[in-house]
Amino acid sequence: MSETGVPAAGDKAPRLQDRVLAGVRWGRLLEPLGFIKLLEWLFAIFAFGSCGSFSGETGATVNCGGETKEMTVISVQFGYPFRLYQNTFEMPECKEESTTQTLHLIGDFSAPAEFFVTLGVFSFLYTMAALVLYLRFHALYGENKKIPFVDFCVTVCFAFFWLVAAAAWGKGLTDAKAATRPASLIAAMMVCQDSGVTCDVGTTPAMGLANISVLFGFLNFLLWAGNCWFVLQETSWPAPAAPRDSAAAAEQGALDKQ
Repeated sequence: MSETGVPAAGDKAPRLQDRVLAGVRWGRLLEPLGFIKLLEWLFAIFAFGSCGSFSGETGATVNCGGETKEMTVISVQFGYPFRLYQNTFEMPECKEESTTQTLHLIGDFSAPAEFFVTLGVFSFLYTMAALVLYLRFHALYGENKKIPFVDFCVTVCFAFFWLVAAAAWGKGLTDAKAATRPASLIAAMMVCQDSGVTCDVGTTPAMGLANISVLFGFLNFLLWAGNCWFVLQETSWPAPAAPRDSAAAAEQGALDKQ
């Protein structure tokens, strides 16, 4: 048993942890600036998570006709980062010999997708650091006027980048949908133009998760754009007007007494 007033060795870690957590002002999350930063942190996770984890499948069926009436089911997997030209599938030749030809999907939409995910990851990291600073070291945030100014500039930049990223990824997703439709798959197979060959639509890709990522992209833009106002209030720019000199104030006070 330890002596009175001397902490045991096992008590050091919990007490250090208590000292760290004791300085966290959780109530600041209820303030507009803290609450919006928390939403930015969560929505950034939803944005890059829904886009980066997307995977889909498209397909078609080819019936070569003839006596055997053999049907070939074609299935193509694709997903983030949407380099569709790297996704291959086997097209039957529909001749006497049982041969196939390797084809590729058409398109490369990795640029807007990767930019969108990268922006989401950086937004997640920045808002996490800003929350730690705002909740644990708020005195430093209020005393050092350079920190709110930097926060305001970064917030404006993120708002602009989210608008660009959401619009670019929305356009890229629209083109990716067109390139992965079963009808586009059938149009790319020359065998479907041969007489006696029947090509039908197969698996239709479900793009719901990708659509959600675009929605979260525009929501992130609205959050960051709205947060610019609250961060601006922490800077010295909206400072009140300078007070009048003492002589003018004294004269006004004398007039008020009359």
